[in-house]
Parts: sequence; C-alpha cells; structure tokens
Amino acid sequence: MAQRARQGKQWSLNDFEIGKPLGRGKFGAVYLAREKQSKYIVAIKAGVEHQLRREIEIQSHLRHRNILRMYGYFYDSKRIYLILEYSPGGELYKRLTQKGHFSERASASYISQLATALDFCHQKHVIHRDIKPENLLIGAHAEIKIADFGWSVHAPTSRRNTLCGTLDYLPPEMVEGRDHDHQVDVWSLGVLLYEFLYGGPPFEAEGHSATYRRISRVDLRFPPRPEVSEDAKDLIRKFLVKEPHMRIALKDVPKHPWVVRQLNKATI
Repeated sequence: MAQRARQGKQWSLNDFEIGKPLGRGKFGAVYLAREKQSKYIVAIKAGVEHQLRREIEIQSHLRHRNILRMYGYFYDSKRIYLILEYSPGGELYKRLTQKGHFSERASASYISQLATALDFCHQKHVIHRDIKPENLLIGAHAEIKIADFGWSVHAPTSRRNTLCGTLDYLPPEMVEGRDHDHQVDVWSLGVLLYEFLYGGPPFEAEGHSATYRRISRVDLRFPPRPEVSEDAKDLIRKFLVKEPHMRIALKDVPKHPWVVRQLNKATI
C-alpha cells in the first residue's frame, strides 16, 4: 500500500470504496475499505484531528509485524482519516469472549509476540499504556497486531504521571498516582496473560476502589484450573511485581521455560 501511494497526490475519500464497519476505536470509527485503483483492502479510521494526531505521530514511525501498520492519512473539512492495515482475524477480544479462555499454547504464542513488539516500541521511546484484548487484532497469518495507539506517548523523558488506560489493566504505580514509565506495558502483559488463561482479569472486584486496593496490594490469586501449569503462573508472577524495575525484561519473555516449552508444541 505504501508503495502504491501516488507520487505528489493526496489521498481522499473518493479513492476508496467504503465497506462495513469493523468496530470503534477509542477516538474514531473503523471501516473496511478498498482502494479503487489497486483493489488493495485496508481499514479506514475516521475521527477528529486533535484526537488522532497522537496516533499518526506515533504509529507512522513503527514498523513491526506485530504492530498494525499505518499506510497514511488524509482529511477533509470535517474529519481526519487513517489508512490502516486490515487484520482479517478481527479483534482478539471477540475470540477470547467466544472461547472463554485460550490454551496455554495460544497464550504463550500471543504473549511472546506482544513482548517482542512492545520491546521494539520501548526502544523507540513509545509507551502504549493501553494494552488489553480490545486493542489487539489477529492478522492474516494468525499473528497478533497491537492497534489503537490513542493513549500512547513518545516518552524520551520516560516518566509520566497521567492516569489513563483501563482500570483492570492499570499497574500499582498508576493507581497510586506515582510516576510511571515503560514498565506499565510490562504489567499489562501480566494481566493479559492471566486473562488469556483464566478468562478474566486478576484484580477484578466489586467497584473501582476495591479493584484499586487489590492492584495496589498485588492481591494475586489463581483459581483452581489444573490445565494451567505452574510455570505459566511463574511467568504471570514475574510480570505482576509491584516495584516496576523488578518486573521481567521483555526480551526475556520468549526465553521463559513455559513459553519455550509451549511454542515447541505443534499447533495452537
């Protein structure tokens, strides 16, 4: 698609046939679309400029097989439009809801891919800050794609203190109002892995304040599910550590014994 961008010409809505809605991002509706000339299938995200500006600034610089590609953008008098890679597998959230939980093999594959992609983001000084199943897509080859960079931040100074993201996925440093850095994404992977294996987030409670308390105390409990192995729990514990600098390094996630063992199995 990038190669198909016509030299010196600006994209417009007239260049695309707009199809069915694919969902709603945080800051805009997403539609299936086809570029008329090349017949190339893409997703078009429409929103207002001040909300999507951050996504454009960040996503246009990220090239990784596990990060949703942004091919370009254009605008008219009312809206700005992002031209995004189309992920035919849809939202991971829907797949998780349908299945209830994922197998250890699928969970290990997804978490390994995400760790690699987030490590790449962090090397580019980008913190996602809103990793959750709703912001993950499945690509054409069953690979996972990080999408929706609406809460992301370029953080050369690395420390932030804005409260953002989804309650169940917030780390202790955010719920306690302390400064945070790229380690918030590492915590989110632990919550995600728990949700993959158990079908729900680990610190869920009645009401916001009870959830905050459980997160702050790292009140981590594992329901009895014999099919979840001890070394899967070990990796979850290595993600969900109160002190950010004590959390597992993302580069070490694909090397964790549980991940290695699961990925040596035949199929998801």
